[in-house]
Amino acid sequence: MQKFIEIEETKIFLTHPDKLELEWIGQEDVMIQLLASWFTDEEEPFPLNPRLIGKPGVGKTTLAYAAAQKLNQEVYIFQATMDTRPEDILITPVIGSDGNIKYVASSLVTAMIEGGICILDEGNRMSEKSWASLAPLLDNRRYVESIIAGVKIPAHKDFRFVTTMNEDSSTYEIPEYIHSRLQPQIFIDFPDSEDELRILQSNLTTVPEKVAKYIVSFLQIAHRFEENFSVRDGINVGRYAMKLMKKVPSFKQKEKEATQEAITLILGKEALNYCEELEF
Repeated sequence: MQKFIEIEETKIFLTHPDKLELEWIGQEDVMIQLLASWFTDEEEPFPLNPRLIGKPGVGKTTLAYAAAQKLNQEVYIFQATMDTRPEDILITPVIGSDGNIKYVASSLVTAMIEGGICILDEGNRMSEKSWASLAPLLDNRRYVESIIAGVKIPAHKDFRFVTTMNEDSSTYEIPEYIHSRLQPQIFIDFPDSEDELRILQSNLTTVPEKVAKYIVSFLQIAHRFEENFSVRDGINVGRYAMKLMKKVPSFKQKEKEATQEAITLILGKEALNYCEELEF
């Protein structure tokens, strides 16, 4: 049965937390920065609302999820889009099985009520109108107001918020009054070669070490030329290379050829330019 609470005599149904198999590897400094922003005590009673900024695939969501795990709190992820409306991010009316309207809390509002952590993913894809509905939540008032449900919802003292933003995918400019509420800005860069190898090997447990090292060398060269190829791309290359070797006869026991074919089909033929001087 779906969990619900009553606020001002209005029944609000809650969503379930997200359960993911994610691990943050390396870059301990950004983990410390994020956890520090959420810290509270008698002298600092209010947490900050940080934003994680970086290129796609550098692990912003993974970092936020792993930080929440360190605090032993449930995680609720809300995926922002250009079409996100204020009611989507707060409370949505739906028709129940009995034909009556019921009010369903978003993952963000559920996190507020339950004292969890909300990750607002790709927040710079969301319009100002939707951000405006969160303004009182992101300052010391710590509440949201749903016009549709006719209720004002205060945040639990343990509620924490973080948004991720891609450096090169901003659809909307964040208004200044929201920008000032989303602090600090924590920048996440590509991992170094050692961490990148650890991440690949953690996700590609059956991939031979020399294949993983080849992919890391390729990625490190691409990083130097400011390509947006990420460790997530490297994981996909490794997975596809293994599939090619298992299922395509011409690639069996040809690890280098299969890896280069995977790079070509996932990242484009031009990506092979970064493999020219690499030894396998």
